[in-house]
Amino acid sequence: MIENVIIMGAAGRDFHNFNVYFKDNRRYRVIGFTAAQIPNIEGRIYPPELAGELYPQGVRIYPEHQLADLIREYKVDLVAFSYSDIPHTEVMHKASVAMAGGADFVLIGATYTMLRSKKTVVSVCAVRTGCGKSQTTRHVCRILKSWGKRVVAVRHPMPYGDLTKEIIQRFASYEDIKSQQCTIEEREEYEPLVSQGIVVYAGIDYARILESAEKEADIIVWDGGNNDTPFYYPDVHIVVFDPHRAGHELLYYPGETNMLMADIAVINKVDSASREQIETVRKNIETHASGAEIVQAESAILVEDPGQIKGKRVLVIEDGPTLTHGGMSYGAGIIAAKRYGAAEIVDPKPDAAGTIKDAYGRYPNVGAVLPAMGYGNAQIHDLQLTINRVACDLVLCATPVDLPNLLSIDKPIVRVGYEYKDHGDPLLKDALLNRFQKLNKT
Repeated sequence: MIENVIIMGAAGRDFHNFNVYFKDNRRYRVIGFTAAQIPNIEGRIYPPELAGELYPQGVRIYPEHQLADLIREYKVDLVAFSYSDIPHTEVMHKASVAMAGGADFVLIGATYTMLRSKKTVVSVCAVRTGCGKSQTTRHVCRILKSWGKRVVAVRHPMPYGDLTKEIIQRFASYEDIKSQQCTIEEREEYEPLVSQGIVVYAGIDYARILESAEKEADIIVWDGGNNDTPFYYPDVHIVVFDPHRAGHELLYYPGETNMLMADIAVINKVDSASREQIETVRKNIETHASGAEIVQAESAILVEDPGQIKGKRVLVIEDGPTLTHGGMSYGAGIIAAKRYGAAEIVDPKPDAAGTIKDAYGRYPNVGAVLPAMGYGNAQIHDLQLTINRVACDLVLCATPVDLPNLLSIDKPIVRVGYEYKDHGDPLLKDALLNRFQKLNKT
């Protein structure tokens, strides 16, 4: 008997689960995907070129709010939940909708869809979006390069454009990023790695991506997205924790899974978190992931010209996903504004345009900051319009993207960066070396 399936997703994990498990499996008929978190995903078609011979018309992507209706209309037997950074309670609310309609609800095992590599894989994942895994990835790449290894990063998918053109993406230069019309969210992840000479792969078909990456790497670094688990089986699994959200490592899917699998647990942002918050996270790691080696780190804030900030009325632009999926109300930009004496942090909400205004409605946790959202040309336009509407003396830009190269901004800009910094012993490079020695991979 063929089972009718809906895959709940957000244009990433859902496509991977389909490719690896459902695509050529005649036991199942995938009715469609549902989409959440990312704007403008629903209404598209997962194309026939990717869907395979069982789906000559491709697979339709529906809005998630239609789930109950779809279950009834298509007599769905199974709903496969396939996206990340969502509270455990919310996962079960969605399960309840599926089960009330008569469908089974499944979470596919973390290792079940992991692909095996011929090369050593180091994964960098997190328990929440915005913990600092990107800067940790960059630091891991520097460590491995210093050991004389050829390093390639493979990034968790962000296929927000034409899916037929994003099957395998390779980024080795800024021109590659520009030519493939990357969104701001993609640029936030790719630009910093490319600037340090790391080739980055991403896309949709991660089996084919792996084959390509293996040809030019000694070691593959899996650069995770949100708090999802890796698509490749890791030889060393590094998991980043945020003490500003102490306890969340036990409350979010699949971040808790990452914690339980951790070989190295990085407690980040210890320079700005309280001792109580840090100890809460440490105790949770020691209780639930006792085999993990714990490393403490700082998210070191780097400001181009901090003297410009003192006494100014500033608009702070922060990394978008940290504020949206990650649920944070502020980031490195606010810390820099306060540290260097800004006279006022100007709230951009009254001047928000179009899709940016809509985002504030969807994410009420966001404070007096502007999330650097740009999932498409319309939203990039709205971001530019919002910035130029705000009455301020200075823009503090705390996104890894060089926004002045993308937008026409009519105000002075100071960029705020953040990088990984070890906080005492053990150093991350020593913890990583210890794991490699145990694996006999030195």
